[in-house]
Amino acid sequence: MKKIEAVIKPFKLDEVKDALHAVGISGLTVTEAKGFGRQKGHTELYRGAEYIVDFLPKVKVEVVVPDSLIDSAVEAIRKAARTGRIGDGKIFISPIEDVVRIRTGETGLDAI
Repeated sequence: MKKIEAVIKPFKLDEVKDALHAVGISGLTVTEAKGFGRQKGHTELYRGAEYIVDFLPKVKVEVVVPDSLIDSAVEAIRKAARTGRIGDGKIFISPIEDVVRIRTGETGLDAI
């Protein structure tokens, strides 16, 4: 099993969710986040005053998938989240040792 964490632009969330559902992944966790990468934020003008926005709004999508679905899930996220502009985000993949469903006590792939 692997955990996929994708940090994406907020307006791409529905497309990513639909793309993951299309490859057979039904459960995911979404967290609102703020951050910056190479673009280091940007400046905005509000009521005549210029100010710097250091942290840009992002969404973090987390999903745990069996090893057999890793490539298709990553490709689905990559295609759905891509705009071609700076700040599209990142995908992180980590190994998961075990999963336990709290309600039933099921473990491993059965708990996903």
